[in-house]
Amino acid sequence: MKEKLVNFSQRTSLRQLRALGALVEAGNIAGAADALALTPPAVSQQLRLLEDALGGVPLFERTPAGARPTEAGREALTALLRIEAALADCAAAVDALRGLDGGRVAVGIVSTAKYFAPFALAAFQRQYPHVELRVRVSNRAEMVAAFEAFELDLAIMGYPPDHLALERVVLGDHPHVIIAAPDHPLVGRGRIGLDEAATQSFLLREPGSGTRDLVQRLFGAAEAMGGRRIEIGSNETIKQAVMAAMGVALISAHTVAAEVADGRLVILDVEGLPVMRQWFLVRRTEKRPLPAAAALWAYLVEHGEGFLPRVGSVGAGTGAGRAQGRRAGGGGADRGGGDREPGSARGGAAPNARTTRRP
Repeated sequence: MKEKLVNFSQRTSLRQLRALGALVEAGNIAGAADALALTPPAVSQQLRLLEDALGGVPLFERTPAGARPTEAGREALTALLRIEAALADCAAAVDALRGLDGGRVAVGIVSTAKYFAPFALAAFQRQYPHVELRVRVSNRAEMVAAFEAFELDLAIMGYPPDHLALERVVLGDHPHVIIAAPDHPLVGRGRIGLDEAATQSFLLREPGSGTRDLVQRLFGAAEAMGGRRIEIGSNETIKQAVMAAMGVALISAHTVAAEVADGRLVILDVEGLPVMRQWFLVRRTEKRPLPAAAALWAYLVEHGEGFLPRVGSVGAGTGAGRAQGRRAGGGGADRGGGDREPGSARGGAAPNARTTRRP
């Protein structure tokens, strides 16, 4: 087999790899031919050539749902993604050198960060008005998938994946708290146990959300939560549901800073909380930063922490709460008894990660 693959790089073309990508995307030869503006026989020929170059290993299989890649096919598709990303980087670099539009940056923002990240990006654009930003807001699982596909130059997220080679910089602390409506029976209680908190009706984000993962790590299996569980797909809807007394929620303190400040929500005094995570600025180590992306990275490393919201302390919003918490990035919400999540920058970085603190 190794002898047959010696000349693989010389026998393989981008057209062949794109034929495989189009087939998997469309599910059939005819659809791939339409996408590539080729005839079906031409697509079939490219696929045969690619399989021959790989020593005859099948790259796809036909199923009732359409063509699906084999394990070898997935490896070839990963190579295609890397090549396409490198070509896009080359085109963007040449555009920047020609001074066409100042360059483009693909930025990922996990949904929880949308309460402060747009202000940081707007400030950057005032300083670099000719840089085009393409912003994607999604949950953690979708963000990780975008990184795997080399679709992002950088991202702001709270829990970077361990399986990718990443450079990441800590922007600041990211406290998570349990919130309730001002008239909830637990408001005003001191040091509520996790066991008692788990008996409440809980509003949860969807699977794949970093906040949902944190709930599972904090309380264990879902069955350990004795109260009713209601799944809601956005932080905004969760906040409205808590204000409507549907239940309590574990949520980023940065998403509820305004509502806590004006008394529409209250931070409960629960043992072990706040859980202190961090906000990370992240990029893939294999992806070469182009001038515009490098400029945004440097700007966020220097100024990003200053855009984190101020967070109220336990009991804030009731009129009897303690003094307002310090800025989360410089000291966080009331840390007394708070836990730092395992796997955070201060608790040990992932093996593939290169983590640095802001200077």
